[in-house]
Amino acid sequence: MASPSNSSTGLVSEFLLICFPNYQSWQHWLSLPFSLLFLLAMGTNATLLITIWLDASLHEPMYYLLSLLSLLDIVLCLTVIPKVLAIFWFDLRSISFSACFLQMFIMNSFLTMESCTFMVMAYDRYVAICHPLRYPSIITDQFVSRAAIFVVARNALFSLPVPILSARLRYCDENIIKNCICTNLSVSKLSCDDITFNQLYQFVAGWTLLGSDLILIILSYSFILNAVLRIKAEEAMAKALSTCGSHFILILFFSTVLLVLVITNLARKRIPLDIPILLNILHHLIPPALNPIVYGVRTKEIKQGIQKLLRKLKR
Repeated sequence: MASPSNSSTGLVSEFLLICFPNYQSWQHWLSLPFSLLFLLAMGTNATLLITIWLDASLHEPMYYLLSLLSLLDIVLCLTVIPKVLAIFWFDLRSISFSACFLQMFIMNSFLTMESCTFMVMAYDRYVAICHPLRYPSIITDQFVSRAAIFVVARNALFSLPVPILSARLRYCDENIIKNCICTNLSVSKLSCDDITFNQLYQFVAGWTLLGSDLILIILSYSFILNAVLRIKAEEAMAKALSTCGSHFILILFFSTVLLVLVITNLARKRIPLDIPILLNILHHLIPPALNPIVYGVRTKEIKQGIQKLLRKLKR
């Protein structure tokens, strides 16, 4: 293992990622479930994207939003998990200075993009259930295009200062990151500069973006629940509750895991360092694996599209 770098930012060429510093023997046991979850996430999201792309009947706004969510999940998985598995299997702990901060930017921006996409999808369901007659005129291809531009631009713009602020710090004594991932907190704490503004910006920007999305999501599903309870047809009400309920539970899981990560990081002295590291990895695996199943495969039209795709592959 390379020795820690005793240099400034201008001379640091790489960091060393130490997964589970207190229980490094864990990584051999965890590599199998992580690999399976990674393959599941990549396989289900790729299948969903291909199905929507090839089936003309799925070229509608709702499925374009599903495609956007799958693309975000794929990028997040590919940004984090291959490096984690390379550390587990081949002990490839080193990561270049630029690659570390690129990973930090993609994680921060794409996680908030995913939250924002959930918010747009909740609005889509709100219009579909509460204003069904106006749905075709409100949720159009143009609406999806504008929403996608907003999702990318807003979150990339607000997330960009996080890696820039970290990269501008001086790293004088250590280059060993006690994490599997280049998170802002894990990296910036190695600096010999004051990191108060760095941490404050990420906290304020992150919770402003995620908090506003979650509030709007809760409002959307509150209106949906109110409208569904007025439906007299029991079958239609049960279907709407089942669909929107599973969506809302998944969104809450996504938000709750982020909240747990913040709490465990703030209480780092009381909680073993390995716990937030494990939660961070799982947060990049479980939602991407579940999203296409909950949002896509449970949808009748998506199921039919996948069946068509399978029949074509058998020929």
